[in-house]
Amino acid sequence: MPHIVKSTILDAPTGAVWSVLRDFNGHDRWHPAVATSAIERAQAADKIGCVRRFKLKDGSELREQLLALSDLEQTFSYCLLDTPIPMFNYVAHVRLLPVTDGDRTFWQWESRFTTRPEDREGITQMVAEQIYQAGFEAVRHHLRGAA
Repeated sequence: MPHIVKSTILDAPTGAVWSVLRDFNGHDRWHPAVATSAIERAQAADKIGCVRRFKLKDGSELREQLLALSDLEQTFSYCLLDTPIPMFNYVAHVRLLPVTDGDRTFWQWESRFTTRPEDREGITQMVAEQIYQAGFEAVRHHLRGAA
């Protein structure tokens, strides 16, 4: 079972980073792979159990469900419900922590999932780089633009 753990330090306070990441339906405004996103059944984007349906720029559609969200701990967890990618049982966790030296943010993004043995290396690399690392860089750029 692949276990991906990626982290970064952002030159922004945790409150600023949390305001971007907390919106479970907001990743189409900052992630370069996401074209559109909508929460199903017009539910609030911070309601535990809400489902976001989004389209990637390549036309693929995915659905993810919010499993947990804590403003106090600045964490959230979600799972993948539907994807054209052969990955299963995907559960991810996002956590922010303050770096008091410079009022910066430590951001950790991790997941576990299963996949076919022949797809393991390629999918693990894709999630780590095209989703997580690209997301880190995109939020970094987004926050610079908002400043």
